[in-house]
Amino acid sequence: MAKFATTAIAIAVSFVIAGCQSEQQDAKVTINKNPYPSTYKPLASDSLLITNATVLTGTGKRLETADVLLLDGKVKAVGVDLDAQGAKTIDAKGKWVTPGIIDVHSHLGVYPSPGAESHSDGNEMTSPVTAEVWAEHSVWPQDPGFNQARAGGVTTLQILPGSANLIGGRGVTLKNMPAETMQAMKFPDAPYGLKMACGENPKKLYGKRTQAPMTRMGNMAGYRQAFIEATEYKRAWDKYEADYARGLNPTAPERDLTLDTLKGVLDGEIMIHNHCYKAEEMAMMIDLGKEFGYHSGTFHHAIEAYKIADLLGENGNCAAMWPDWWGFKMEAYDTVLENVAIVDAAKNSCAIVHSDSATTIQRLNQETAKIMASANANGFNYTPEYVISWITSNAAKSLGIADKVGSLEAGKNADVVIWNQNPFSVYAQAEQVFIDGAKVYDRFDEAYQAKSDFMLGQQ
Repeated sequence: MAKFATTAIAIAVSFVIAGCQSEQQDAKVTINKNPYPSTYKPLASDSLLITNATVLTGTGKRLETADVLLLDGKVKAVGVDLDAQGAKTIDAKGKWVTPGIIDVHSHLGVYPSPGAESHSDGNEMTSPVTAEVWAEHSVWPQDPGFNQARAGGVTTLQILPGSANLIGGRGVTLKNMPAETMQAMKFPDAPYGLKMACGENPKKLYGKRTQAPMTRMGNMAGYRQAFIEATEYKRAWDKYEADYARGLNPTAPERDLTLDTLKGVLDGEIMIHNHCYKAEEMAMMIDLGKEFGYHSGTFHHAIEAYKIADLLGENGNCAAMWPDWWGFKMEAYDTVLENVAIVDAAKNSCAIVHSDSATTIQRLNQETAKIMASANANGFNYTPEYVISWITSNAAKSLGIADKVGSLEAGKNADVVIWNQNPFSVYAQAEQVFIDGAKVYDRFDEAYQAKSDFMLGQQ
């Protein structure tokens, strides 16, 4: 009798399992992670040989009387006496060639020119956590600042939301091309970034409203609560995916735009960009990332980064800094002019020079020159071939696009600037700028000096 009962139970269990596995599944619910895809198309380009130039590759090399061969929108070769039959030739004797400049911190298009209140679309100052907003949905491609930046050699830039909120929203990486739409500028397959902000800005804004956060401890509590909710959201979606893969018919979690972005951070798909001045706060943000299992990314402004240069290197954090902006508020008070150089000197460092300005983005090469001069006057020994990485290859690393741009290496996108002389001279000017091998700026040819529709309408 016992044997019969055991057999009957086994048959019943098998029937139930079979029934579950054969249950009709609803259509699987998926989240479109790229609902606003890039429509960028490279301009037509000729095979081009730039000859006889001083070339800074962005990898630490300086080549004299050298050539750069561009083919099909890519860097084909860099060297001396290159053979390029049929290629158009530019004799760059006496000139310097570098990779296109990359600005990791810009607000062009979201705080455009003219600076009218109705165009101020960079800060969603309605809640301490607004991870649901995307800077690209505020970008005005007709901002004249894009053209002015291109004349300064800038070929790629990240547009970020402002710093009013603890978590301000997604940034977007753009190719600095004249275009009618944001999507036509959007860098194909570049990872999204998430703007976060430490310190005075969020606590001052919301504290005045007698709303949390009012203090730095309130800031940390706000980040932690947001990522606790994101962790539960990720767990729910991971369970849904696993159950569906097993043949079950689970109910999908309810969508939440804020938590979609934070889940993207936890999944390693969205990179963090922290507006953070003070050393102890950067250290806390590193610990926050470790608590929730994501990488704390790049620290922007980072006035006190020199105090924790070793920690930044150990944790693989980039730091994007100014040469000499300081003292304009308490958290920006304690810096040194050698800040970038000290960060760069640490093992595994990733030092970057950024703008955060519609004006200084036009001369990031000379902002970098100021740092090199200050550092070398105080015992460092920096060279042009080295510091060019602060606005090219290191910046590309910060944005997750170093496999495509940031250096003059075979196979990378042909983003190139020809300068009239050493780009770190006060007299330096970008004479020709190329994106994906196509000329997009020429100082001496108005056909390559794009003007926005807005500016044309003012004439």
